[in-house]
Amino acid sequence: MRRMNLSIIVPVYKGETLIEPLVVQLTKTLPAFTKKYEIILVNDGSPDNSWSLIQSLAHKYKWVRGICLMRNYGQHNATLCGIRAARYEVVVTMDQDLQHPPEEIPLLLGKLEEGYDVVYGAPKKLPQGFIRNLLTASIKRILANTMGVPSVKNISAFRAFRTDLREAFANFQGPTLILDVLLSWGSVRFISIPVNIAQAQHSNYDFKALVKVALLILTGYSTKPLRLASWIGFAMTIFGLGVFIYVLFIYFSAGSLPGFPFLASIIALFSGAQLFALGIFGEYLARMFDRSTDRPTYIVYEMVDK
Repeated sequence: MRRMNLSIIVPVYKGETLIEPLVVQLTKTLPAFTKKYEIILVNDGSPDNSWSLIQSLAHKYKWVRGICLMRNYGQHNATLCGIRAARYEVVVTMDQDLQHPPEEIPLLLGKLEEGYDVVYGAPKKLPQGFIRNLLTASIKRILANTMGVPSVKNISAFRAFRTDLREAFANFQGPTLILDVLLSWGSVRFISIPVNIAQAQHSNYDFKALVKVALLILTGYSTKPLRLASWIGFAMTIFGLGVFIYVLFIYFSAGSLPGFPFLASIIALFSGAQLFALGIFGEYLARMFDRSTDRPTYIVYEMVDK
């Protein structure tokens, strides 16, 4: 396999106990399969001493670069910042929590050699509990369909891709983003391969954060929820017509109309459908508002480089 030059991007948040062991692992592993490499640690407004540690590591290792953002912008925003600062031909993104073993990187690079542009390292065994794994799998399926590459079933933060793909979203500006969708703007040659994923020592993603990501994917990069609202409205119209015919039938056959409980249930049903549709419209309006305010994707506060 040809030795590729690598830019390793690691977004950091509350990672003061994690990033030094990760840098040590990478430093020991990377020279075996790459000529030149850099490790870019992006401090995403971490409230602990992560930035001080990143500065120390950057002075200790010439291949470590540090970027400190003004505040917490989110994992994907911080990763995008690192991607835009990358110097080498291939970008590898990793989590800070020691889940992604550096020894597995050559597997991703091997698929790039075969002609793919984006390669995901999917866990052979899901490391979380059943409910968390089920929700994560559902979000990945939604994301894959939104990207237009439904064949990629296992999207993850452990990914390798060609750096020149960033030209497809060079002008992107906005406070919310999903990096994988941006990558799909430049290519559809995606693939995922099974790799060994370790148990995370610490995760900043809880159930609420996962649901928020799912809503962002659906309403930020897809019009399917709007179509769903239209179909629900159509279905409720047909249902209402059926109820009207039923009421007329009862009136002419029995001489009386159904009572209050029947009427109340119909009103509740239609009100729920209307509120559901309004909620979807509200999510889209929120995305439009975010884009219209022209808020930056991130702001760099400080860099440490050599």
